[in-house]
Amino acid sequence: MTNNRMELSEEDIKNRYISPAIFEVAGWKKADSRMEYSYTDGRIEVIDDIPKRKKRKAVDYLLFYKPNFPLAVIEAKDRKKHREAGAGLQQGMGYARDLDVPFAYSSNGDAFVEHDMITGKERTLGMLEFPKKEELWLRYKKESNMTEAQEKIISEPYYSSRTSLEPRYYQRIAINKTVEAIANGKRRVLLVMATGTGKTFTAFQIVWRLLKSGMKKHILYLADRNILVDQTMSGDFGPLLDKESKVVGGKMDSSYPVLFALYQQLVGDDEDEGNEPFRQLSRDFFDLIIVDEAHRGSAKEDSRWRKILKYFDGPDVTQVGMTATPKNDKEASNIDYFGEPIYTYSLKQGIQDGFLAPYKVIRVNFDVDINGYRPSKGEKDAYGQEIEDRIYTSRDFDKTMVIKDRNKKVAQYLTNYLKENNERFDKTIIFCENTDHAERMRQALVNENSDLCKIDPRYVMRITGDDKEGKKQLSNFQDSQSRYPTLVTTSKLLTTGVNIKTCKLIVLDANINSMTEFKQIIGRGTRLDEDHDKSFFTIIDFRGVSRLFADPAFDGEPISEEDVNHGSGHGGGTPGGCVETPTRYYIDKKKVEVKGSVIQYLDEHGKLVTTSLIDYTKKNILNQYATLDSFLATWNNSGKKQELLNQLEEEGIYYKELVKKPEYQNMDPFDLLVYLAYNQKPLSKSERIKNVKKSGLLDQYQKGAREVLELLLEKYKNDGIKDVEDTSVLKLKEFEKFGGPVKIIFELFGSKKNYQDAIKKMETEIYS
Repeated sequence: MTNNRMELSEEDIKNRYISPAIFEVAGWKKADSRMEYSYTDGRIEVIDDIPKRKKRKAVDYLLFYKPNFPLAVIEAKDRKKHREAGAGLQQGMGYARDLDVPFAYSSNGDAFVEHDMITGKERTLGMLEFPKKEELWLRYKKESNMTEAQEKIISEPYYSSRTSLEPRYYQRIAINKTVEAIANGKRRVLLVMATGTGKTFTAFQIVWRLLKSGMKKHILYLADRNILVDQTMSGDFGPLLDKESKVVGGKMDSSYPVLFALYQQLVGDDEDEGNEPFRQLSRDFFDLIIVDEAHRGSAKEDSRWRKILKYFDGPDVTQVGMTATPKNDKEASNIDYFGEPIYTYSLKQGIQDGFLAPYKVIRVNFDVDINGYRPSKGEKDAYGQEIEDRIYTSRDFDKTMVIKDRNKKVAQYLTNYLKENNERFDKTIIFCENTDHAERMRQALVNENSDLCKIDPRYVMRITGDDKEGKKQLSNFQDSQSRYPTLVTTSKLLTTGVNIKTCKLIVLDANINSMTEFKQIIGRGTRLDEDHDKSFFTIIDFRGVSRLFADPAFDGEPISEEDVNHGSGHGGGTPGGCVETPTRYYIDKKKVEVKGSVIQYLDEHGKLVTTSLIDYTKKNILNQYATLDSFLATWNNSGKKQELLNQLEEEGIYYKELVKKPEYQNMDPFDLLVYLAYNQKPLSKSERIKNVKKSGLLDQYQKGAREVLELLLEKYKNDGIKDVEDTSVLKLKEFEKFGGPVKIIFELFGSKKNYQDAIKKMETEIYS
C-alpha cells in the first residue's frame, strides 16, 4: 500500500478499484446497477415557517437481479484516517434495511466486507472475489427458501411507460412483499401506508404483475365512495382502462378482468337480504379482492359490507386490505380479519424521507374552554330555553351548547392569521362538530371575509354530506389551478379518502378522540405540492386535539380505540364528536377571549417542539461544537470559509435566513454564529474592514493589487466572504479596468499562488 493511495478520495477508490471489481471481474452489467442511488427526497425541516430540504439518503452502489428486485448495496469509503474495508458496513446495513436488500457490502479498495442480512453472518472477500450475479441470486433463493411461484412473480416487471414513474423504494417493497405472499399462498394480506404515499399506485402495480403473470385473472376492487372509485380508475389504474369496468346499478359485468364497485351497490338494501347483488357471481369467481380504506365499514365484524368479503372467500381467493390507519379494537378490527400488516410505511417515515409534508401546530386557548361556562340560576338562552345548571366545557360546545361569540372568535383568529401571513388564498379545511356547526362557521367566516366573498361567494363554502351545492365544488377545491372554494367548513365528508393535495391549512374545532379519525384528518394535509409553494402545512387547533400527536398510537403500533379516549378535560367527549342531542342551548351574550397560543414544529425525531429559528440554530451549533475553541479551530483550519458555511447550512445551521433579519443584516455569518452560540460580542462587517486596513496588510501591495483587494473588501461588506474567495468575482464590471481575471492574477499579483496567498492573508485579518 502506497502513501499516494492513502490520499485517494472516495470517488477515486470507486473508479479505480471497486467499479472494476464489480463490473470487469465479477461481470455485473452496468444496466444491473445504480450508482449514487438516492432513495429519499430529503426531509423538509420547517422552523419559523422557513422550509429547508435536508440531504437525500443515497447508496454508493445498488445492484439488481431484476429491475424490481435489488440484491446488494455497496458502501465505499476512502482510506484517509486509515479506514478499514468494513468502515462503511454499518452504514450499508442501514441502507439494506431501508431498501429490503439481502446483502450489504463495504469496501475501501483493499477488500470487501459482506453482511448477509438473512443469516446475520459476515465475511471478508478479496477485491477479485466479489460474487457474480447468478451466484448471489442462488444464495438468496436458498437462504430465503424461495418457491417456484415466488420466483415466477419476481420475474414479472412493473408497468412502465415514458410517462410513468418508477415505484419509490417503499412502494417497491410493499408490492414485492404482497405479490410474494400471494404467490406463497397467503389468503389475506394487510398493507399499511400513510395517506399520500401512493396506496392506489401500489395496488395497481400489484394487480398489473398478478394479471401479467397469470396468477390472478378476475379482480374486484372495493371502495365505499364514488369519488375514490372514479379517481382510482382514471388515475393510477388508467393503463388498465380497456380491462376494467365499474359496477353501475348493481350489475356486475363478468367479461372484464377488473371490476370496481362500491360496497353499497353490491350489498343492496335491507329487503335484498339473501338476494344481494354480489350473489350474481359465484363465490370463487374473483381470485383477488382489493379492499380500499380497509379501516372503515369493512373492518367491522357485524357490518353488512363484511358479507361481501365472507361470500367471495373461496379457497383460491386472496383478499388484500389497504389502509393508512390499522385498527385493533372490539368493534372493528381489520388486523383481526387480515392479520398483522405485511408491510407498514408510516406518516413519520414519509415525513423523514421527504415524501410527505411536515406540519406545524398552533394551539389556541379560549378562556371559556379553559374555565368552562356555567349559567346563572334560571338563565335562559337566546330562544327562551332555561339552561340546565351545570358546567359546560369544550366537550359540549357546538353540540349541547352553542356560544355565538366563540364561533366568531374562531373565524376572526383564522382570518387574521391568513391576513397577517399573506395566505388568504391558501386552501383551508375547518373541521367542525356537525353539519350545523359547519354552517354556523361558514357564516362567521363569510362575515370576516366579506371583501373576498363579494368578489366570489365561493371563497367560503360548506362541503358536507347533506349539501349538494357544496359537494359539487369538491373537485374545484381539489384542483390546484382553481382558486375557489378556498375556505371550506365540513364535519365528516373530508376526513378520509379524498385527495386534497392543495390543502395548506387544517383547522380543528371539533372534539376528536378517535385516533383513526385524527390520522385521517391529518392526512388531508400531508401531500406535497411544491410546484404550488406547498412544502408544509399548518394545523390550528382550537380544541386541544393535537394532544393526540403525543400518543404512542399516533405513529406506532395499532391499539384499541378505547385506549386513546382521554375522557374529560380539554378536547374530551364522545369519539367522533358528532352525536346530536335533543336539547341545544344558544348563547349570544357571552364574550370569549383568546388566552394565548403556542406554536410547535416537528424536530428531526418527528416530535413537536416549541422553538424559534434562533434557538434551533444555537442548539445545532452547540451539538457540533460544544465550545468556542472547537468552533474557532474548525473555522481557522477551513480552506474556504464559504464551503464550511455551506456545510453548516446543510446541517441545520440556517445562517442565511438569520442574516436577513434587520438586527443581523450587518453581521458577518461568523459573528452571528459565535454571538448566538457563545455569547461573544459581534463586530459589524464595516468594523472588520477597518481592522484589515489598520493592520497594514494592504500596504504590502502595489497600487493595482491594493485596489483589487480594496474592491474585494467592498464586495465582502455587501455580499459576504463568498465573493472574496471566488475568483469569478474578478469578471465583474468593477474589475474590468484591471484587464480581467488573468491579468489581475498573473500581472498584478505575479502568480495564482501569490493571489491565493493574498486572499488567505486578508481572510486571516478579517477574522483576527
